[in-house]
Amino acid sequence: MNELSGKHILLGVTGGIAAYKSAELVRQLRQQGAEVRVVMTAAAMEFVTPLTFQALSAHPVHTDLLDSGAEAAMGHIELARWADALLIAPATADFIARQVSGRADDLLTAVCLACDATIAVAPAMNRVMWGNPATVDNVMVLKKRGVRILGPAEGSQACGESGPGRMLEPVELVAAVTGLFNTGVLAGRRVLVTAGPTREAIDPVRYISNRSSGRMGYAVAAAAAEAGASVLLISGPVSLETPARVRRIDVESAAEMHAAVMNDIADIDIFISVAAVADYRPASVAQQKLKKTAATLSLELTPNRDILADVAALPDAPFTVGFAAETQALESNARDKLLAKKLDMIAANAVGQQQGFDQEDNALHVLWAQGEQPLPLASKSKLSRQLLAVIAERFEDKLRGDSKTRQEKVIRIHAKDSA
Repeated sequence: MNELSGKHILLGVTGGIAAYKSAELVRQLRQQGAEVRVVMTAAAMEFVTPLTFQALSAHPVHTDLLDSGAEAAMGHIELARWADALLIAPATADFIARQVSGRADDLLTAVCLACDATIAVAPAMNRVMWGNPATVDNVMVLKKRGVRILGPAEGSQACGESGPGRMLEPVELVAAVTGLFNTGVLAGRRVLVTAGPTREAIDPVRYISNRSSGRMGYAVAAAAAEAGASVLLISGPVSLETPARVRRIDVESAAEMHAAVMNDIADIDIFISVAAVADYRPASVAQQKLKKTAATLSLELTPNRDILADVAALPDAPFTVGFAAETQALESNARDKLLAKKLDMIAANAVGQQQGFDQEDNALHVLWAQGEQPLPLASKSKLSRQLLAVIAERFEDKLRGDSKTRQEKVIRIHAKDSA
């Protein structure tokens, strides 16, 4: 599985001779599974044509801030929201200075200001320009703002001189971009994620199921692996590739998923139940295909075991996160589920309106006993990373709280023994 599979990488190309390397960079990013879109400055187009990047990225290249078609739909905002990461390569001394000053007079600077994803720049300039105090100060400002600085490398330069200032090679930049997603906030933790639908057999050819595509659960598993966790994904029937660094177990029915979860739950630190598990199954399964013999057919249904509630009720339960897909009263229904099943956290999403089941995008309202956090509409990949950051923070808070409770208990026991 490619490390950048499903990631949206927005590449900004500015006017330096190293722009020719960015064409190869696009090719390598796509080889690693990323979807790439390109924004070029006017100066960049003097070095490489937009047609080159269009051919390599398979998307139109964006060049003009005031393009009437794109900006009618707020094109720079849409590009900024689309990106999982924004990489500017090459980043000239001039562009870095303009970025520091907060300019927004061309498309790329406007996208930088509107982007809430990780921004990285790959400097490329003459060695003296790189060492100039103005550039040194500008780079320091960008670092303080959270912009990642990738490079530069040392070596021969187009001007004939040699020293620091060369843009990193495409293979190095691809590795660096991959590293942008590896936060490490769950390093050493064991995470179990369930994903996809279940199928409850009616007869050998028919079943009861739902519209879940599994995309959200798979995105959560991928985000957990990027966060450094050891991840087990228990999946219902879906047509998705296993995320990188994730161990996967395939099941079909709710009973199979329940058994698989319970078989591995003892070693798990965090359980995230994203799967759309069937609440009911047919009371009996026909051994042969049911024939159409009447105008109507009645099925008797019996409840399935509640995987989420059973995990939360374990004596030494992991940090347990549920999902609630709702068509109405989103927050109140989710809060009721949180309390009834004694969960640590629940992520509620509205079904429909171009989000939820079988959609590329989603939005979540994350709730826990003492708080909540809305996560606005975004790609499921980006949304999952935001969710994992919230889970990691609340998980650590719970560990600190449990540790404090144990310490207080020990103190009380010692005080009682002393008395």
